[in-house]
Amino acid sequence: MLGDLSGTAKIYIVCGYTDLRKSIDGLMAIIRDQYEMDPYSNALFLFCGRRCDRIKALHHEKDGFVLLYKRLDAGGRYQWPRRRDEVRDLSRQEFRWLCEGLSVDQPKAIKADGNRQF
Repeated sequence: MLGDLSGTAKIYIVCGYTDLRKSIDGLMAIIRDQYEMDPYSNALFLFCGRRCDRIKALHHEKDGFVLLYKRLDAGGRYQWPRRRDEVRDLSRQEFRWLCEGLSVDQPKAIKADGNRQF
């Protein structure tokens, strides 16, 4: 189904700035050539531009690619990690935080091993 991300195995955030004028093929090339990852894997790849108010998400389904685009209203900005050479694996909770405009590095979040992080 178009854009159904519930079965996605991994969520990756492509840190740094991405030229959001890129289409599916351009974003696939970044994933494949720059980060040596498989754009056809069961993963969601997230990209953000310089303004930090819009993101693109690329996901491969059985019959083709889905490109999602979201722009925040009213001056909202994504808290996007900017280290250019990094692709980061996100948990579903970190993905929700990001989509809500929060940082993926919450200082008081409970870590996966059950310990509080202070």
